[in-house]
Amino acid sequence: MSRKSKRPRKESPPTSTAPIEAASRQAESEQPSASAEAEARQPEAQPTATGAPEAARPGGAESTPVSPAGGLGAALRIWLSAYRVEVVLFLVSFAVLSSFSSQRFLRQSAAPHFIYQAQSWLEGRLDVDPEVLPNLEDWACVRQVGGEKVRCEGKVHPGDRWYVSFPSFPAVVMLPFVALHGYQFNDTSFGVIVGALAVALFFSLLRFLEKEGETARDRNENIALALILAFGTLFFYCAIRGEVWFSAEVMGVAFTCLYARNAVQAHRPVLAGLFFSMATLTRTPLLFAGLFFVLEALCPGPDRRAQLRALATNWKPAARKLGLFALGAAPLALLAASYNLYRFGSLGEFGHAFLYNNRVNVDIDRYGLFDFTYLQRNLQAAFFKLPHVSFNPLRLEYDPHGLSLLLTLPLLVFLFFPRKTPRLHWALWLTVAVCALPGLFYQNTGYMQFGFRFSLDYTPYLLLLFAIGGWPLRHRAVMAAVALGVLVNFWGAVAFSGYTEYVRNW
Repeated sequence: MSRKSKRPRKESPPTSTAPIEAASRQAESEQPSASAEAEARQPEAQPTATGAPEAARPGGAESTPVSPAGGLGAALRIWLSAYRVEVVLFLVSFAVLSSFSSQRFLRQSAAPHFIYQAQSWLEGRLDVDPEVLPNLEDWACVRQVGGEKVRCEGKVHPGDRWYVSFPSFPAVVMLPFVALHGYQFNDTSFGVIVGALAVALFFSLLRFLEKEGETARDRNENIALALILAFGTLFFYCAIRGEVWFSAEVMGVAFTCLYARNAVQAHRPVLAGLFFSMATLTRTPLLFAGLFFVLEALCPGPDRRAQLRALATNWKPAARKLGLFALGAAPLALLAASYNLYRFGSLGEFGHAFLYNNRVNVDIDRYGLFDFTYLQRNLQAAFFKLPHVSFNPLRLEYDPHGLSLLLTLPLLVFLFFPRKTPRLHWALWLTVAVCALPGLFYQNTGYMQFGFRFSLDYTPYLLLLFAIGGWPLRHRAVMAAVALGVLVNFWGAVAFSGYTEYVRNW
């Protein structure tokens, strides 16, 4: 990030909040409740002429219609009963994250790029009005020179076009709320809500894997692992900040949970493709997580070599799954590619080649966005950066370029010595590897940050590896690692001072 002063922006008064819809077609099958079982023993409800169900009385008595309010209430009770753990995790995570967000929670962050992009769409324009830009930090500026799109240099020209220099799907998610609140929509509190939702979704993923026999973890262990994601990883400080950089990281975790849940065993290829496209258009390194679905479709294991050989004669089932996956991913992918082509003249360019007046432009011009030159400093940021202790006065300081994953995610150690290597072991490791590579060869370490924040792209997969690896959570070494991770990330949540604090002198 480079540091720039703020510019005036348009404001629109806040209005009512948007409703939240919740629905699940698998509530009863995944976690039966006492009330659901009791209803299952009743005679089956018969549809009316309008398609609405009628209530059946015990003993086959004549049924009477149920009012819409009563039907919705019953459905809500069943849903809450089936997903009560997720609801509690959401509420607990929201309470803790909002508390640590502190004064940030009540105000829009100083880098609300996605809000400005969403509002521009609502105003009927694909670029962002330069007169309302909140700052000049990490925006893409495109200038037409001789019919070619180039990066803006020097003084700003009237014909320059300004865009968000990041994948834009978070702006799509914010669109209905920005329609209500305009430029004043609070991305910080929204990020806290998304973060709390991601914790609940991660538990739901773990519970699904338990049900499918992929892990031997019980409900309490799955709750503990979800809370470790929330407060024992870099997710903690990222979820309380808002800001364009951290909002995308947190939303990427939520979409990763939805994608992985549908990709396991390639059992829902269309939904897996849809959520995969959402994740990729939130955080581009998650494009490589598509490998997980490919492996689950082609060779789910355990005898992968035999399954690959069998594809020569029985390839249609796997091809069908891959085709449905592509079908689910295609609509958003085509829209994003068209949008990129319109803005930057390239199907795969999201804007970083057009960063305006940014400190990284020198490296980008010399080596490009990705190069072996960047590997050393990214490895240092990810694994070798340590806190600095000063004694006069006594102070513990972090390096804003990064902090070792061995401190921010100490459970990483146990992944190299698993007690079990079940079916998903290698698929998850390969997914981690291909998602990590872009960040290690990228032109930026993630500065300014606490820890190596790009690792959050594959942190859910790392925690899934621990979940299937067989190490008991009550093992003393595991408990010590969890405690260290929570302590370090608590420090990050309270100590990190980023762009918002710099701009507002907090």
